[in-house]
Amino acid sequence: MARDPSSALLAQAALMQAWLVDVPFEDFGRPSVLPGWDVRLLTGHVLMIFRGLLGALERPVGEPPLALHDYVARYRPDAALIDAVTAELAADRTPDELIAELGRLLDKTRARLTEPLPKVVQAPRGPVSGADYLMTRIFEVLAHSDDLSRSLPAREPVGFDRAALGAGVRGLAGMLAAKYPGRSVEVRVPPFTAVQAIEGPRHTRGTPPNVIETDGETFLRLATGRLGWADAVADGRVRASGNRADLSEHLPLL
Repeated sequence: MARDPSSALLAQAALMQAWLVDVPFEDFGRPSVLPGWDVRLLTGHVLMIFRGLLGALERPVGEPPLALHDYVARYRPDAALIDAVTAELAADRTPDELIAELGRLLDKTRARLTEPLPKVVQAPRGPVSGADYLMTRIFEVLAHSDDLSRSLPAREPVGFDRAALGAGVRGLAGMLAAKYPGRSVEVRVPPFTAVQAIEGPRHTRGTPPNVIETDGETFLRLATGRLGWADAVADGRVRASGNRADLSEHLPLL
């Protein structure tokens, strides 16, 4: 039986934490795949993920929540602020201090997630449902697990918890369908999900005329801006059939 999103988030975070513990001190100074950030700064950003979650869960509000795709659209305009907060959290802390703080935050998160999620929370980018904000944390932990792995390719990768990857893929695919509603293109990410999206001629029966299929890791990278559409199609990680089977104008979502 699939784990609930809270358990999936914590499982992926535990994989990341265990991986970081084994990283040699000198590797934290290596450049990460995120421009301008080394591995130590990227580790500091992971602290921000869980501080944000704990803070938001303590701020229930009665306002109407933003749709998930509208909430995450606010990341880009706040990129400079996110960088500043990340730098502040990392500051002059050693890798050991950052990892110890991550452990404390995960303990607090684990305890807090035994309680029901608020219906709507005041998150850093605005009001959003508690469930949707938790989903953004899954997106981030998955994406940054992959960032860490790609930043130190000589090491074994962090890896993906299957339940966390499934939850993240379903959340991102659902966001694609909500942001670009329609039934002209079917996006398949087996074994996790399949959605129809994009305005155009409606498909009702038989094999859809426009089909896109890929694996969960590739879809995660496409949706979070870690992989370009043309590159994924060119090397076979995305299989697209039909003259409308093109998501280059609709990705990334984050």
